[in-house]
Amino acid sequence: MEWNQYKAWELIGFLAKKEVSSREITESVLKRIEERKQINAYISVLKESALQAAAQTDEQYRTGQIDKKHLIAGIPIAVKDNICYKNNRTTCGSRILEQFIPPYNAFVINRILEHRGIIIGKTNMDEFAMGSSTETSFFGPTLNPADTGCIPGGSSGGSAAAVADSQAILGLGSDTGGSIRQPASLCGCVGMKPTYGLVSRFGLVAFASSLDQIGGFTRDVKDMSLLLNVIAGHDKKDSTSVDRPVPDYFSGIGQLNIKGIKIGIPREYFIEGMDKEIKERIEKVIKLLEKEGAIIEETSLPHTEYAVADYYIIAPAEASSNLARYDGVKYGYRSKSEESANNLIQMYFNTRKDGFGPEVKRRILLGTYSLSSGYYDAYYLKALKVRTLIKQDFEKAFKKFDVLLTPTSPTPAFRIGEKIKDPLQMYLSDIFTISTNMAGIPGISLPAGNNSKGLPVGVQLMAGPFEEKKLLQISYALEQIIKDKV
Repeated sequence: MEWNQYKAWELIGFLAKKEVSSREITESVLKRIEERKQINAYISVLKESALQAAAQTDEQYRTGQIDKKHLIAGIPIAVKDNICYKNNRTTCGSRILEQFIPPYNAFVINRILEHRGIIIGKTNMDEFAMGSSTETSFFGPTLNPADTGCIPGGSSGGSAAAVADSQAILGLGSDTGGSIRQPASLCGCVGMKPTYGLVSRFGLVAFASSLDQIGGFTRDVKDMSLLLNVIAGHDKKDSTSVDRPVPDYFSGIGQLNIKGIKIGIPREYFIEGMDKEIKERIEKVIKLLEKEGAIIEETSLPHTEYAVADYYIIAPAEASSNLARYDGVKYGYRSKSEESANNLIQMYFNTRKDGFGPEVKRRILLGTYSLSSGYYDAYYLKALKVRTLIKQDFEKAFKKFDVLLTPTSPTPAFRIGEKIKDPLQMYLSDIFTISTNMAGIPGISLPAGNNSKGLPVGVQLMAGPFEEKKLLQISYALEQIIKDKV
């Protein structure tokens, strides 16, 4: 077995025993990236800096400078291209930032470097994280490793494909309405969105500031608990970062018995039009949990039906405000047409017309409309009130249940080009993931096997705010059940 196919916690054991070097692991990953270029998982592959960092880490292992506090020393990690990495291109999958070089590191990048992780490259994504298929990227679509004729999900499709296809050991993404969990489900890996405020957003290029959250992609739950140990924590540079003790998520994994765990099944997540095979597979997982002694009970989250509509008022409104900074003046693409040179307003217009893709323009228009004079109260303010009701539904549910279990996506991966011209159908791809972002709670997607066509299916678990440790423990227990019996 190639080194790129091992999990991070396994490789850390091999490194500690000097059975492999970080350079060998990194070279194995780089070789896989080269062999599988057609997947288009990466926008930038950082070959030279990654090999240099690996060599430095190997020397630190040799001289005893690496110890247990360096949790991912020598492990290659892929980073979504909307997370700033100093002196390395960060494009957000957009023409308007095609040549942008950030002068600072995101909080999570500094954490990775402190733990001696190896940043292998910046991954492909829907432009400014707006999409559910990684088809809106200026750099072309990413392909699903399970079936290259299908989409990998989005917007973090590059990171999901990289981890699922052994082109990275670990991956980082961002989740605004399901952009980690949905591609994890469609590619067949683990994807987790932490509680809003647990992981700093400093250095994450903003889409919708009250919804965006950095999270991870891994091949199993143990790796996810390890990665969360690295990236979680308070950051004074982020006003939304919560200052509270961070538990050791890795310790205790595997020690929880599923017997007696109370699991709620929201009836609103089993809707008409949902793929039949996905419904059957999730029902099979529920029966297995019951057999293992979990207490399963149907419940209701009554305001779920408004979640998609609510999200597509709040998210575009915040996006229209955040993306106003891209005007061709300070950084990024600037229109060089003759009329732009002679007229400032025309330069703004041409820069944004040429620099943004159709989906970004659509959301800016929607958001600007809902924030405009005369419509703010009717749309944005009302949407915030509905968001509060959605959050209260979850608060009520978690007084009774340890976790909630749902499908991650209503369909398996669809064909490339199938929905790109039908925005409403595309938006419904996130129908089961959006509510967790609206409520600010953690959610995780776990592989639940494949359908009859060999396409991955994901099961989603959700927990109360800052209950990641419990969520990971239950997820690990479920993972073992699925691994053995699904």
